[in-house]
Amino acid sequence: MSKYYCLIAGLPHVSLDDTKLISSVADFKQEVNSVLSDFDRHLINWFYLKYDNRNLLQYVRKDAKEDFDERGVFSMEEIAALCDLLKNEDRIPVDIQTPAYIVAFIREYFACLDAEESIDWNMMEDKLSALYFEAAIGCGNEFLSSWFEMNLNIRNILCALNCRKYGLSMERYIIGNNEIAVYLRHAGTRELYFGNETVYLTELTQIIEEKDTMEREKRLDLLRWKWLDAHSFYKTFDFEAVITHIICLEMLERWLQLDKVLGEKTFRKLVFEMKKESAVTLNEFKEKNK
Repeated sequence: MSKYYCLIAGLPHVSLDDTKLISSVADFKQEVNSVLSDFDRHLINWFYLKYDNRNLLQYVRKDAKEDFDERGVFSMEEIAALCDLLKNEDRIPVDIQTPAYIVAFIREYFACLDAEESIDWNMMEDKLSALYFEAAIGCGNEFLSSWFEMNLNIRNILCALNCRKYGLSMERYIIGNNEIAVYLRHAGTRELYFGNETVYLTELTQIIEEKDTMEREKRLDLLRWKWLDAHSFYKTFDFEAVITHIICLEMLERWLQLDKVLGEKTFRKLVFEMKKESAVTLNEFKEKNK
């Protein structure tokens, strides 16, 4: 893989506690696409494809409530064209460079429609996630493969802990077929043990007990952030440093947006309470001056 001395040297330091976003993921994507080698550009697309998953689900559900996410690899027109093509054709033309997992998902979706089956969208989303993780873990880059597998493990371990807490079936909610996914499906009521992955269980068991949802999510991102720091430390000018920067940017972008949304909700609540209080005061004034 290529070295990116100038690009990495010019990157600003990013911290999860930053209060301002210097560059968005979409902006950085445009900036680095022309710099990356063809091979590395193909690899980095595995990260962006999760936005395509979201856009694809939005399209097939005909959900206009959410905006199209520009951070994906494909435009909405390309997603629509692919769905139309697969609805009527058994194969895709060789000039359409679409990941096989997306093709498999779209075909399964249309198979459900043809069979006039009712669609469980939660299950369809889990199916797409499972296909995505399996494909991404096999991307051919050790760093990215480990990153995706760690996130799959975190998702499944948290899911397993919640299933035990609320008496739900792990079979229904665990996705993927890696070693930990298979183990969780057959763990029953036994104490969970993951060998070298025990560190996940130790930290996740503590995190899941956090009552504050925002704090719990932030602790999960801190766990991921530490993993990125540890695994990219000796890859200073390599592709791994570029993808690490993008992942960290995304986490920061998400948290700044969440803080903004939370701030707006708090402001609206405050205004509502002020209006409510003013209405009560006005009514009391009217009653006294009748």
